[in-house]
Amino acid sequence: LQKLLQEDGDVLDARDAGTTMRFLTAYCAASNRPALLTGTSRMQERPIGILLDALRRLGADIVCQGRDGFPPYRILGFEQVERKIQVRGDVSSQYISALLMIGPSLPKGLELELLGEVASLPYIRMTTALMRRFGFHVTEAGARFVVEPQSACAASYTVESDWSAAGYWYSLLALAEAGELKLMHLREESLQGDRQIVPLMEQLGVYTEFVSDGVLLTKGARCDVFEADFSDVPDQAQTFAVLCAGLGIPARLTGLKSLRIKETDRIAALERELAKFACAVQVIGDEEMRIPACALRVDGQEVETYDDHRMAMAFAPLSTKGPLKIREPEVVAKSYPSFWRDLAKVNGSE
Repeated sequence: LQKLLQEDGDVLDARDAGTTMRFLTAYCAASNRPALLTGTSRMQERPIGILLDALRRLGADIVCQGRDGFPPYRILGFEQVERKIQVRGDVSSQYISALLMIGPSLPKGLELELLGEVASLPYIRMTTALMRRFGFHVTEAGARFVVEPQSACAASYTVESDWSAAGYWYSLLALAEAGELKLMHLREESLQGDRQIVPLMEQLGVYTEFVSDGVLLTKGARCDVFEADFSDVPDQAQTFAVLCAGLGIPARLTGLKSLRIKETDRIAALERELAKFACAVQVIGDEEMRIPACALRVDGQEVETYDDHRMAMAFAPLSTKGPLKIREPEVVAKSYPSFWRDLAKVNGSE
């Protein structure tokens, strides 16, 4: 995203980065920057029609080059015609964040109403909190947001460490026979939705102590059966599915709807890859997965990553139980380029 924001060419290639594609689309439209936005073959299969339709209602001229509602598409111009729009809230919070962030730059501002259930609500609240940090006035009343036209105020801000990435280290410790881990620069009063893993991981035997420079993780007792709704923390679903399978704890994971349209169909990918470890998960529609109490054996299996960084990192902690192979391990570069180096440090094999 940083690289593409600095480019002045006609074609902007977001590759496999869904967040980049969504935020960049709204930015280009609102700033009246003509461009052709495209990505990998998988990106061209990921729907973005909800955001495109919202931007069109606001006044954007957007033409899809193939299927309507999917990349690639060309942004031709923007002249605001509407201030009030309604958007489904049950698909991706990134559509909503993208719209909120351009709200201050719109001549008429923005009144945004979310319809139905709202997915990943903590991420929307993180967006509005950061907007306020930089001086934007955002009014929120239930499912309705109002952003007036305004300019930003200069401010300093230190980006937090990533709670999404922290989940892999919680999982590693949970699967280890013994030990403790310290993760640096994670905040107790965090804006990130994935901060919710603290009580969830406690059920699986990893306890968190917040210290001055991060968190100290220690092992303790764990539950016999695990159940959680991942609607607000969908990026943790793979981690918990693999972890529960590795611990042999029967689990019921719900709120998985958005996993179907991620870097890969994460529900299908988990089902296929866990089967290699003799763990036959039960998938119920698009919302639910049940993990049986199985005696998982790790003995050299090869895990396919499907161009998905989180598949690689979710399965990596199983290495505590035996040897395994991760195909295309470089996919972690999308969100955690130093992951394998950090894992080598923890394993004492750097």
